[in-house]
Parts: sequence; structure tokens; C-alpha cells
Amino acid sequence: MSRRKLSLPWAVCLIALLALLVGCQRGPVSVEVHPATISDPLGAKVIFLAGPDSHLPGAHEHKAGAELLSSALRQRQPTFETINIYGGWPDDETVFEGADALVMYCDGGKSHLISDHLETFDRLLTEGTGIVALHYCVEVPKNSPSSESMLNAIGGYFETWWSVNPHWTAHYKDLPNHPITQQIQPFSLLDEWYFNMRFLDRGVTPILQAIAPASTMERGNGPHSGNDVTRRNVAKGVPQVTAWAYDRPAGGRGFGYTGGHFHANWENANARELVLNAIEWVTITP
Repeated sequence: MSRRKLSLPWAVCLIALLALLVGCQRGPVSVEVHPATISDPLGAKVIFLAGPDSHLPGAHEHKAGAELLSSALRQRQPTFETINIYGGWPDDETVFEGADALVMYCDGGKSHLISDHLETFDRLLTEGTGIVALHYCVEVPKNSPSSESMLNAIGGYFETWWSVNPHWTAHYKDLPNHPITQQIQPFSLLDEWYFNMRFLDRGVTPILQAIAPASTMERGNGPHSGNDVTRRNVAKGVPQVTAWAYDRPAGGRGFGYTGGHFHANWENANARELVLNAIEWVTITP
């Protein structure tokens, strides 16, 4: 029996699939503690919760992104202790005790890390812990206990069949006067900017807004790709919110940032420093 060689396109697809499967393998959860370099009773404890990397290299690099942000945060705030959790939710939840902020960078949807740990997550909210959700992490199942918790935490979330996730270059021409935008200049960046979030009626402050081009609606309607309401708003040129701040009525702050798909985008100083500003803002509360 003769054996046919794979054509080049099929070979490339097979290699890409194997790389994706390897990249998505779930390993053990690890915890790294980075003590503050300057001891101060007014210092803070910030936890970075990074889920497994889930795409080919260059996208959804949760561990590398968390390492980059936590290192930069310690340089800016030497009295901050950071704890980096990699690979999933920790078995020993005592690591969350005394946390001033929780920065989550992980896949969302049905596999969101908080879904099986809402009791602990909700307790952190009750204690006033600041919450930052980056990229896919803003999506939780629609009308679920997880979506209720995420709304309570950051004031909004990606709701399937309502929100959309196209790749596009957002031009942020005007920034609001807010602690998160201090020293940030207008910028443009290609990313998978989600928009048309499901927001609470009060307490949410848009931080990044841009007019989405018509190309964002090229896909058909679907749970992540479009709907009639979003299409009308894009056609009208309604500015779309892609990052926001939230003051929780019961105390504590939240921040949602829908960018962060491409790891290289953390090299953009304005995007990176804006997220670091946000982490500080949710951490240092009045």
C-alpha cells in the first residue's frame, strides 16, 4: 500500500494543531511569593492569578503577562508584595488572606477560574479586595452566579450574544480625567478589543473608548461575533467602551480591560502603564 505525503497546507495545520494541544496542556498550579523590597505597614498585597496559556505563542500568554505586570508593579511600588499564582486556582486558599487586590488574567467562559470558587471570590468582594480582570477573563457564562459575581466585582462583563470580540485597531483620542489615566497619552493599538459589555447602571466610569470600524461587524451574528443592536451602534459611530473602572457601593474597586490578547502589546507603554495605574487604583483605596 502506498503512503501519500501530506500536502504543505495540511502539514502546517497539523503542526499548528499539535503546538496548540501542547500549549493547552494543564500543569500543576504553582505559587511564587515576591516580598516587598521596602518594609512598610502601609504596604499592600497584590495577587496575580494567571490561568494556563491557551493559544499559540504570542497570544493569551497569561503567565508571562502576569510576570511582566507584577515585576513592573513592584518597581513602581516597592512596598507592595506580589504573589503570582500560575496554572489555575490554588488548592491552598489561605494565599488570599489579607489580599488588597486580585489581578486575574485567564480564559473565561465556561472554564473561568472563579466559577467553581465563588464562595471565596465573593468573600474577597465583601472584604473590599480590589479586582482587575484582563481580556478573556471578563467573560463568564450569561445570567449565571458567576456573572452576578463579576458584575459585583468590576461592574460589567462580556455577555454572549450581546458583547463582541473582533480584532481591530482602536484609536483612543480622548481620555477621561481619572487616576487610571494619569500620565497616559492618547494611543492606537491593534488588539482583540471586546466591546458592548453588559454594564451595571451605576458606578461604572468608561476609561478607554473608541469608535469601532465597520470591519468589526464583518462576521455573522453569533455568541461572540455580532447582533443587531451592536451592528446599529457601530453603524452610527457610537463610541465603544473597552476598559472601565468601577466603585463598588459596599466598598472596594474594580477594573475591566478587554485588551491583552497579544503579549507583545504590553510593550506599548501607554497600554501597560494604564493597566498598572488601574492595579494601583483598585489596591490603594481611601
